[in-house]
Amino acid sequence: MAEILAENLSGKAVMGTDGAELGMLYNITMDLDSGRLDNLVITPNDDRGVQTDFNTDQAGRLLVPVGRVQAVKDHMIIER
Repeated sequence: MAEILAENLSGKAVMGTDGAELGMLYNITMDLDSGRLDNLVITPNDDRGVQTDFNTDQAGRLLVPVGRVQAVKDHMIIER
């Protein structure tokens, strides 16, 4: 995957490989010991019709492992 600056990802729409719009990228978490990226933190769409198996944080944002990212173009595409 080509290099992408984090500043270009903030606020990017996130879709599943099934075409479901999940929300907007809020932030990315990282393991301070290893330096590895952990999770995409996604503010879900107001449409609660999309069900996911992803964990959530205290604010209800989705926590999606970065290993699920399939592509980053106009949207971030994640494996569901």
